[in-house]
This record gives sequence, structure tokens and C-alpha cells, in this order.
Amino acid sequence: MHRVVRAWGKILLGYHPLLSIELTRECPLTCPGCYAYGENHLGGGLLLRQLSDRKGKDLVEGVIDLVRKYKPSEVSLIGGEPLVRQRELDEILPRLSEMGIYTQIVTSAVRTIPLYWREIPNLQICVSIDGLQPEHDARRKPATYERILKNIAGHQITVHCTVTRQLMAREDYLEEFVQFWSAQPTTKRVWMSLYTPQKGEVSEEILTPEDRNRVVRKLLALLKQYPKLDMPGQLIEHYNKPPTSPDECIFSKVTACVSADLERRITPCQFGGNPDCTQCGCMASAGMSVIGDHRLGVVKLSDIFALSFRSGAAFRWLRGTGRNLTEITPIPAPEGRKTADPV
Repeated sequence: MHRVVRAWGKILLGYHPLLSIELTRECPLTCPGCYAYGENHLGGGLLLRQLSDRKGKDLVEGVIDLVRKYKPSEVSLIGGEPLVRQRELDEILPRLSEMGIYTQIVTSAVRTIPLYWREIPNLQICVSIDGLQPEHDARRKPATYERILKNIAGHQITVHCTVTRQLMAREDYLEEFVQFWSAQPTTKRVWMSLYTPQKGEVSEEILTPEDRNRVVRKLLALLKQYPKLDMPGQLIEHYNKPPTSPDECIFSKVTACVSADLERRITPCQFGGNPDCTQCGCMASAGMSVIGDHRLGVVKLSDIFALSFRSGAAFRWLRGTGRNLTEITPIPAPEGRKTADPV
């Protein structure tokens, strides 16, 4: 609840409480269905791999400048593959921690995760794993199970799996997955999202309505058996109540998503392009919807959030920035390395 209140304050002041940064355009994997490398991820006409991304001090200071600019409570560093920029992360992560920022790294664990990162406060390492070993290794080679288990040794990680239609071919598949990763001493928690397609997409990954119902039923049943499946039942149920558009998605409104050049905004959310919100399986979106359903007296928090968005936009206008929480134009490049007020 403390993090929710803090985020609320950021919104009222006209800032994005959540900031997602594609740290690099590079990734040694070629996973089927990866939204980051989709043709429309950046709005069409330009692909992630075509961006001119940053390295070294330019990347370090660019990330810090973005954080100073947006003043988020939480930052998610995604890719590409963030571990490609490990040397830069060795500087970025301690600085974000010193600024009081809660940071999440989303990685395939294709490289060894440094043990000294364990000493950095407010850091969460989230490893993406696409099902059990046979399916995962085929989709995510060279980030195979063998390699992941070696590279996460000594850490406490969050396992994140995006459920696709292929994983629903066998009734007990999800339970086997949760059972395996719950048994690993390196696993702190297990999260499950559902595959979110783009509008008009035709692919083997897309879940049918019946598939979604089965996933929800199965996950709700598994909660009682596996404490490391760290997902409230209300969140899971929201997978069957997705938003109809980005305008109904609290997560898309409170999160600023920036691509690997640290200039281009990704809209309407981290998926980019034209996501089919009616088939959304984003865990963050579902979680925000759960919060929005709570009531203060007779008023839903989602209604209060909506008022806060408008108040925050007005506050930014009064400050003379001319920008608001729902703006979708690219942000300007950070200017040099001037010191700004800390978050």
C-alpha cells in the first residue's frame, strides 16, 4: 500500500510513477512472439534493432537523466537483453538504489548475473522462462535451462512465464512448471502472464477464450499448493476481465516506456504498436486493475486515479512543461550531463 500511495503522489504532481527503459537494442535470442522486435513496436517504419542505442558513460548518464526527468518510484530495465550492458548496469544499479528507486531487471539470464548485485538494495531480478525445458530451450536457445540454472546461482530471482497456447496443450503443464521452479532454491517467487497479441495478429501463441478460462482456473487452484506462486487470486481473475482499450488501462497511463535510444517513447504501453487490449494478459495491467477496483467508501480507486491524471496534467501545464501523463510524442534527448535535482 505504501508503494501505491507513493505512486499516487507522483501522479498528482504530474509525473509517471513507473518508468520502463529498453536498455539496449541487442539480444542474442530470437524468441518467437517477442513484441520488442515486432514490426510495429515503435509505431512502424523503424525496428528496435535499427535504433542507435547508447553504451558506456553515455548510457549510464542517459538513464540517470531520464530518471531525474520522470521522477518515478520504480524503474524496469528491459531489452533487448539488459545483461549485454552489464558493465553499465554495474554503475546504473547502485546509483538508482541511492536515489531511492525500486529497480527491476527483466532478463533471459543468458549471462551470469553478478553475485555482488545481491548487495544492492531495492533490486529485483526477473528471469523470463517460456515453459518447461523442452519448449523453453527450443524457443530461447542459447538461454537454455542448463545455462539459466548456472547463471542465477546464489541469487533469489522472480521467475516470469508468459503463457502461450502451446503451453496449454497438456492439462498438467502449468502445474509441472510451477512445481519445478518452486522447488529451486534460487526462486523467490513465480509470476505468470498471458500472451498479448497485436490487433490483427495471427500466430500460434494466441490463447483462445477457453484457453484463458483454463489458465485462470488452473492458477487459482495452484495458489493453494505453491506459496511461491506469488499472485493474488483477484489478479488472476482479472485475466478474464481485460481492458477494452489503453484508456481503460491504469498501467498504461502511469507508465512511461522509453526505447533504447533513450529518446523514443513506446506507446500505448510496453507492448507498443497496436495491442489487442481485449486479449491483454499483462500481469502489471491486471494488478493495477485490482487496485482500481478497491473502494474508499463508495468511490472506486480507479475513479480517483482518473481525477488524479487530470490534476497531474493540469499541474504540468501550470509548470509550463506543456506535457501530460498521456502524451505519446517522443521525449527530447537528455541534455548533456548536467546535474538535476534528485528524485
